[in-house]
Amino acid sequence: MASLSELAREHTDLGRDQISHLNRLVTEWGMLADFCFSDLLLYLPTPDGRWVTVGQIRPATGQTIYQTDWVGSWANDTERPMLSRAADSGMIVEGDVQVEDLPDQTRMLAIPVRHGDRCIGVLTKEWIERAGRRLGELERTYHSIFERFAAMIAVGSFPFPSRVGDSSAAPRVGDGVLLLDGDARLRYVSPNANSALHRVGIQSSPLGMRLAELGFHDGPVRQAFERRVPVIEEFEQGEVTLLCRCVPIIDGDPAVGPGEISGGVLLVRDITELRKRDRLLLSKDATIREIHHRVKNNLQTISSLLRLQARRLENPEAKAAVSESVRRIRTIALVHESLSREPGDDVTFIEIVRPLLRLAEEGLQSPDRPVRFTVRGDGGRVPANTATPLSVVLTELLQNAVDHGFPEGSGGGGVVVHLDNDEVRIAIKVVDDGRGVEPGFDVADATSLGLSIVRTLVTTELNGSIEMRPATADDLALAGLDAPGATHGTVVDLVVPLDPD
Repeated sequence: MASLSELAREHTDLGRDQISHLNRLVTEWGMLADFCFSDLLLYLPTPDGRWVTVGQIRPATGQTIYQTDWVGSWANDTERPMLSRAADSGMIVEGDVQVEDLPDQTRMLAIPVRHGDRCIGVLTKEWIERAGRRLGELERTYHSIFERFAAMIAVGSFPFPSRVGDSSAAPRVGDGVLLLDGDARLRYVSPNANSALHRVGIQSSPLGMRLAELGFHDGPVRQAFERRVPVIEEFEQGEVTLLCRCVPIIDGDPAVGPGEISGGVLLVRDITELRKRDRLLLSKDATIREIHHRVKNNLQTISSLLRLQARRLENPEAKAAVSESVRRIRTIALVHESLSREPGDDVTFIEIVRPLLRLAEEGLQSPDRPVRFTVRGDGGRVPANTATPLSVVLTELLQNAVDHGFPEGSGGGGVVVHLDNDEVRIAIKVVDDGRGVEPGFDVADATSLGLSIVRTLVTTELNGSIEMRPATADDLALAGLDAPGATHGTVVDLVVPLDPD
């Protein structure tokens, strides 16, 4: 379905400011539909005399009469005259229209949408009258509020020139409505709003009184009346947290003068339980991060103990095995350190890879075989349950690249780690310009402990795939590791889904 802006640009000659005015209107019209208990449609005139429907909304307080979406359709023969009359006269027009697929006649209230000195569209309220039912006080009050906003639309003072606050997160009409007069005195309180007042300890009748006189926070009302724009504010009243939005009602033509504030609508929503859940989530998140911090500290302690133990060993193989264990433990500690700093269950993978490369530089290279480690890409964000085994895999691959690609006395070389994340899987390519593996090498047949760990973690725990092959001249050139024509080195391609399950 095309957007309002797209339809306006395709079928009309409206400018950017005029289309922006219409977009502001449709961000507010959920409130209008709820006040009038009716479907609202927005029509725009085209140069050839037709009217195209560019917007539609159904009420949350009543039943829609339209099961069909009319956006992108054209006004019919019974609708066009009313739309044109409202646009040409600048006045609100009401009458009967016949709508396809509806057996009964539909009532239409056509409201010209004015911007500056021009009518740029028509907003319609459409409903089917039901005989024999008297309206209650709430319905009569809500209809009168809608009529006051409709008059503002017709003269161009609604919607307001700029959006103040996020109206999509604001309270709805069904949450609770307080109607104020020009002196900010309460003239009507809906049942839900009355319940909210009771929850903050206001039991007496509020009608005719100002909010401050009731002991109720009146900041949104004062600001809205002073600034002449809608104001959204969240505040605590006792043990209750309320979200309020005050929309001023302004009489008069803005082309003549600023107009007079004749009242306002205060929408009230009790969000106490929502904020309690937010605080619980924040507390839970802080607890989880503290756990990760302590796990990291414990792993570092184990790593230190193992290093102390390695110093007492004399067997070279035992010392090497302990050193490898220390590197693996420090790798896992890096993941927990990252999780202790970031909220949520995901980590920024590059924040783990960079320390891993520093660990490799410190522990794997020596003066007679200097190895340069480089990372490209950032790897995006990775779930914690993927980041830990993936970090261990990367550590093993770096160690394998140094041990087998650059033996002692080889003169060293370079290792490039390339990261790519498309939010479905993460791809890691490790390229080195060392001795390289033999053609036909298959990691599935590897017997070394490091590659066995890699194979098990990738295929079993991460549900990914891994391939190790000799590097080509193009591989090395793309990695920036060697001059064109070089044919030595190793490439490891690793692909892991971000949701291993």
